[in-house]
Amino acid sequence: MTVLSAPPSARRRAGVLDRVLGKQPIGTAFVTPYVVFLAAVFAYPLGFAVYMSFHDYFFAAPGAIVERPFVGFENYAAVLSDPAVRRAFGNVGIFLLINVPLTVVLSLGLANALNAAIRWRTFFRVSYYVPYVTASVAVVGVWLFLFNSNGLVNSVLGPLAPDPSWLVNSNLAMPTVAIYVTWKQLGFFILLYLAALQNVSKDLYEAASMDGAGRWKSFWNVTVPGVRPATTLVVLLATVTGANLFTEPYLLTGGGGPDGASASPVLVMYQRGIEQGNPDIGAAIGVLLVIGVLILALIERRFVGKEE
Repeated sequence: MTVLSAPPSARRRAGVLDRVLGKQPIGTAFVTPYVVFLAAVFAYPLGFAVYMSFHDYFFAAPGAIVERPFVGFENYAAVLSDPAVRRAFGNVGIFLLINVPLTVVLSLGLANALNAAIRWRTFFRVSYYVPYVTASVAVVGVWLFLFNSNGLVNSVLGPLAPDPSWLVNSNLAMPTVAIYVTWKQLGFFILLYLAALQNVSKDLYEAASMDGAGRWKSFWNVTVPGVRPATTLVVLLATVTGANLFTEPYLLTGGGGPDGASASPVLVMYQRGIEQGNPDIGAAIGVLLVIGVLILALIERRFVGKEE
């Protein structure tokens, strides 16, 4: 009995299709729209920003043919020599030092408490999530009422209130913005930890209890290692969203005040690129920010996400 085999050309074509589509072409078909979305929304703008940052780029009328000569690293030199840009990167560093650890600690602690059998658990879960889905403008209005010079917080503190007040104090403006962002986004990260806690086996808690571990030791030795992948995700997401800070300082401090003390790189990028009409400078700031975030994410992935 003779076994028929496909000709070499057909086998080569099949091999190429397997490499392109993978072993599950249906899965590839489902993923393709999202890949196209990522390419259109993220990859193309990033590539175009890199192009702009190496040219003397400026806005022109639609259809106009203008020269945009290659200038090499001149835009990057101008960015790195700009005190406002350097201060903005320092500001976002302060923001991340406050926001990321605070987000991890509070969201994990609250998620662990909300995961227990407590009364009104659903109510508390919804309460923590409401600020996250509320429009930033509405929530900012509440915080301005609380933290302005004659606000509720200063009225409660009395003589202990800072002078100048929180959002107009060069030393307290960015920490106040960091606390606000932590509070507003807390509900989202609590949900991430709540989902991760469902995968921690109850048998581990029972074994720890039989070994004489109390609540704190069980939390530290069972819960924390059990949600390590979620912690890695929380740290990375908090870092990326924090590095892209724009709305909060723009609304809370009137555009990065006082005197740039709460300005973020994205805010300065908007000011230089859009308001001042220097998109090449704004693109250079954006590229430097992307590089910095990638380096920071790799470091965090290395230390936070490492296996025990």
